[in-house]
Amino acid sequence: MAMNTRKGFRFTNYEAPDQTPFEKLFEIFQELVTHTSGDVEEALDWLRELDKEYELTDDDYTIDDFIEDLKAKGYIREEFDMDGPQGVEGEEGDENGGGGSLSITSKLERMLRQRALDQIFGKIKRSGSGNHKTGKSGKGDEHTGEFREYRFGDSLEHISMTESLKNAQVNHGLDNFSLSEEDLVVEDTQYKAQMSTVLMIDISHSMILYGEDRITPAKKVAMALAELITTRYPKDTLDILVFGNDAWPIPIKDLPYLKVGPYHTNTVAGLQLAMDMLRRKRNTNKQIFMITDGKPSCLRLPNGDYYKNSVGLDEYIVEKCYAMAQQARKLHIPITTFMIAEDPYLMQFVREFTKANKGKAFYTGLKGLGEMIFEDYEQNRKRRIKG
Repeated sequence: MAMNTRKGFRFTNYEAPDQTPFEKLFEIFQELVTHTSGDVEEALDWLRELDKEYELTDDDYTIDDFIEDLKAKGYIREEFDMDGPQGVEGEEGDENGGGGSLSITSKLERMLRQRALDQIFGKIKRSGSGNHKTGKSGKGDEHTGEFREYRFGDSLEHISMTESLKNAQVNHGLDNFSLSEEDLVVEDTQYKAQMSTVLMIDISHSMILYGEDRITPAKKVAMALAELITTRYPKDTLDILVFGNDAWPIPIKDLPYLKVGPYHTNTVAGLQLAMDMLRRKRNTNKQIFMITDGKPSCLRLPNGDYYKNSVGLDEYIVEKCYAMAQQARKLHIPITTFMIAEDPYLMQFVREFTKANKGKAFYTGLKGLGEMIFEDYEQNRKRRIKG
């Protein structure tokens, strides 16, 4: 007797994955220490406030236990001022009785980059939008996951032995097994260009104005992009610079500590430094990503003085920006601008700047910034530029 079965979806209440008390607090702590630019003390103060409101801990596992676990696992370290008085106990209520200061370790710096990569790149993998442009297939070094017949000149390491043996069994049978050239199958590969990228991050004061934290998303994108390139595309290079009144490079390990300063926006200095960095690269393919939220408002004059104008778009400063865009174009360096503000007045400047460089511009706001940068980076890698 046939049984009637029903097909469909069965919905159940969501059950959070089992996590230890440390793991639950560690997730929150990583987010907080990113927002506080690596300031462990401030992050722990925020964690204590959250604990008071949401009862994150209990008598069996306290914030103090969590701090000790962070030290034991090598995520934070306690440093003491050797020039200060020795053997002085802290005041009542001071958890760091010896006056030591807490800081994050290189282990946690790496973990923050990995976490940023998972947060941003994971969204791209789940989106399924399929809107990447692909180049021609050929004798490249990136596997496409697709197979084709063997052609004379194909490298032996690209031959798929599993698929080839399967063809031989189908074509010749098991009793009289033989493998001929017609049975061979090659896993197709794709040309992918080596890329040298400079990421410019605006750290002018406007990145935290109007109650909106714009520097933290930009910092997360930089950490994630750095982790992506160093782990998945080791032949590519990534340099990161920040620009305010001036521009200067920062190492990848310093990204968690990135802060906004009391600066104007010297876009020209940032572009000059970015092009100087890229001139030293041997790769044919070079590009600049610029994350900014405001208009250029500062220049450094030949005599060393700063020329500043925060009112409107200063024609002298703007023309210098256009000249830098044209110079980058002559050097075959496209500039992609990610504008995280939606002021029509500033968007017109970005349009003219992009036109001068023949680059690209995204008017994104904060939402989706990481996904846009990653998709654009992946797309540019697939282009083969003839130098």
